Amino acid sequence: MKTEPLVLGIETSCDETGVGIVRGHTLLADEIASSVDEHARFGGVVPEVASRAHFEAMVPTVQRALDRAGVTLADVDAIAVTAGPGLAGALLVGVAAAKAYALAAGKPIYGVNHLAAHVAVDTLEHGALPEPAIALLVSGGHSSLLRVDDLAAGVTPLGATIDDAAGEAFDKVARLLGLPFPGGPPIDRAAREGQVVIPFPRGLTGPRDLAEHRFDFSFSGLKTAVARWVEARARSGEPVPVNDVAASFQEAVCDVLTAKAIDACREHGIETLVIGGGVAANSRIRALAGQRAEKYGIAVRVPRPNLCTDNGAMVAALGSHLVASGAEPGRLGLPSDSAMPITLVTA
Repeated sequence: MKTEPLVLGIETSCDETGVGIVRGHTLLADEIASSVDEHARFGGVVPEVASRAHFEAMVPTVQRALDRAGVTLADVDAIAVTAGPGLAGALLVGVAAAKAYALAAGKPIYGVNHLAAHVAVDTLEHGALPEPAIALLVSGGHSSLLRVDDLAAGVTPLGATIDDAAGEAFDKVARLLGLPFPGGPPIDRAAREGQVVIPFPRGLTGPRDLAEHRFDFSFSGLKTAVARWVEARARSGEPVPVNDVAASFQEAVCDVLTAKAIDACREHGIETLVIGGGVAANSRIRALAGQRAEKYGIAVRVPRPNLCTDNGAMVAALGSHLVASGAEPGRLGLPSDSAMPITLVTA
């Protein structure tokens, strides 16, 4: 009987140093060293700070993951690392570390796409991914709709944000409301205490927009509408109902994301929707997607919240899938690519 591949995954695309170890679809270790507190005072991620934090955290995080999994580097069958997209300096740290470990241990290396890894991580919770599937990826840097026919070979982009990503809008609106960074969790918490009473706009949902941008997203106008509404209240001397603003903003984002995702499933005759990325941890997007999907017999798969945010487990999961499918490993000189297109699963 063939043993499932044991893969170590390294993720450094932004401010999380993630190291995961996976055997097949079984997660053995998922260690994270976050530098989010170092960026909080700036209200966003500072690339140079992130790169330095990755450099300092890499070796101890890898060791913690190996210890947690009860294995050594010699036991690993392959090493996978995020090659892109992401912050250029942060990616370089992770790719350089992966090359060093691969060379030292004589292991094959796979440079993988960060977005495809967000799809692959779902297999750690729900098993093999039905193909084809539609994937909705929503994070601080990306909002994308993808058709996944063969995760090892590549995915087909159906739509993406044309300006701000959903997670970016959450961060900016949270800052406007005086909520902490990153903005997703505090807005989610505030929204539970508020009411959806403010009719904020739904970007790219009008008849003309849908003709040209049916599966695309836009959150810049929504962010501006929230800012103007809050500023108008401040000028009038009225208090800003933070919870209601949070609930109304969150509803506008989740309404558009889930409506377009379900529309994509119906248009392509696909019965499985996978939602990934940091915003997938949001309670409202999970609930609304489930409600809308049930109406059309569509199965929704969303990983548990700690697997939605950036982590090494998702990189290891995609690496394991690539090894099992017989994909060729990369060369030791593989590059990092901050603008790596989603059509490429490996570098």
